[in-house]
Amino acid sequence: MEKIRFEFADSDETAEFFVLEQTRINGKNYILVTDSEEDDGEALILKDLSEDGEQEALYEIVEDDDELEAISKIFTQMLEDIDLTF
Repeated sequence: MEKIRFEFADSDETAEFFVLEQTRINGKNYILVTDSEEDDGEALILKDLSEDGEQEALYEIVEDDDELEAISKIFTQMLEDIDLTF
């Protein structure tokens, strides 16, 4: 499982997450990440807001209920052996 480090734009803080899966829908990239590689960790769906060709990605947590529901269904289908709850 790939581990990536995120730097927060408004502070010097960082966070590390493990990438469970990724997908591209309607021209936007989404990643499903968790804070724990082994235990039942917290899962988040992040949307890439950067433009195509940019060297660094800019991610935000998907908070819109309709978008979160639609994307979580896709990730649930992709990861049949993992129980996702948002």
